[in-house]
Amino acid sequence: MNASAPDAGSHASRVPAGSLADTVLDRLTAVYPTAADPQRAVGMRAYMKDVSPFLGLTTPVRRALSRTVVEGLPRPDEADCAEIALRCWSLPEREYHYFAVDYLRRHVRHCSSGFLPVTRQLLTTVPWWDTVDLLAAHVVGALVAADRALAAEMDAWSVDEDLWLVRTALLHQLRYKERTDTKRLFGYCARQAGHPDFFVRKAIGWCLREYAKTDPDAVRAFVARERDRLAPMSVREALKNIGA
Repeated sequence: MNASAPDAGSHASRVPAGSLADTVLDRLTAVYPTAADPQRAVGMRAYMKDVSPFLGLTTPVRRALSRTVVEGLPRPDEADCAEIALRCWSLPEREYHYFAVDYLRRHVRHCSSGFLPVTRQLLTTVPWWDTVDLLAAHVVGALVAADRALAAEMDAWSVDEDLWLVRTALLHQLRYKERTDTKRLFGYCARQAGHPDFFVRKAIGWCLREYAKTDPDAVRAFVARERDRLAPMSVREALKNIGA
């Protein structure tokens, strides 16, 4: 975990209360604990390297409970999404963060490019791959696809000191397929080819492997050109399904 990331609770005072957010959080904090499994929570926390405490909810149980939380509620606007996500992030248990990620994935189409700073806060607060990867591919990716001017922000993130922002820049095009900006994809990978952190090296291999489903020849050519600079793991991941 990035030791420099701020604690989630430090943002609570900056999150304004709103009627929809109040309803969601009231329901959420009433419903989720009813299915808590303390024994399972211990294992989940250990698996996630002690990034945060857990309630011990399995994914199917959590999603079923989430449906009851949002049942009958109106569609959120951008301010609602920000309030709900940030207030969920201020709670210690990881399942509340998962709820926020799922909520944003569902409603990101209602958010403008101005939502990116909120997403950055989520990415850099209690960061770990379980939330970062979904936010990168489904929230940041959607925001950039809707407003290509945000690509300049991805350029900045791709060289940021925060490894989770670097990982997000690498992964934000995962679902773009033919719409992928290959200059940026390959440029980010080349720029961070020698990054010392496992999560960045893994992300390089992952985004290349995913784009290889669209253009395997381009990925092979890039790997051949940069093989001496890329980490062996990045190369293995990139070529996993297409061969050398």
